[in-house]
Amino acid sequence: SINGHAGGVLWLTGYSGSGKSTLAVALESALAARGWRSFILDGDNLRRGLNSDLDFSPTARAENIRRTAEVAKLMADAGLIVIVSLISPYLRDRQNARTIIGTGFKEIHIATDLDICKDRDPKGLYARAAKGLIQDFTGVDAPYEAPVSPELRIDAGAQSQTESLSVLFNYALREFDPGTILQANANFAEGI
Repeated sequence: SINGHAGGVLWLTGYSGSGKSTLAVALESALAARGWRSFILDGDNLRRGLNSDLDFSPTARAENIRRTAEVAKLMADAGLIVIVSLISPYLRDRQNARTIIGTGFKEIHIATDLDICKDRDPKGLYARAAKGLIQDFTGVDAPYEAPVSPELRIDAGAQSQTESLSVLFNYALREFDPGTILQANANFAEGI
């Protein structure tokens, strides 16, 4: 109630170059303009600190997701809206994150087509992976398992950044607005 919104986790998953980080930063700014408190846990930043000891093998990716989920849960429990921006390519790892975080976990699939991501390649990672300079790179020599039934799917390749942000921002408002949550709790209490 101090924050004026509920806490929870928006878990943005998708290929490198899909627009996850761009949307995360834009959403954080839009929520701040509303007076809502949020924090971004971005894969690049996490791998420079908390997860700097991990490589990109499936086992290390699972641990990366587990650690991130545990941190996100603590932050959500403190009332923040946590925006996680990770490729998180495996279904089982995202399911594990959902289990750790609980009902506050909202899986957002940034479903930008792989060819668009490769064309964008803002960090040159696809080009480096294609030359064999990066091993186990999602979309080149490692798989991406798309969410089966995410809470929200955004195609940031077909939509503009403004349109994608609008969809994500409106979803966050519906999910974390205290009025919506109070009404849902009242409806639940009536059913008991």
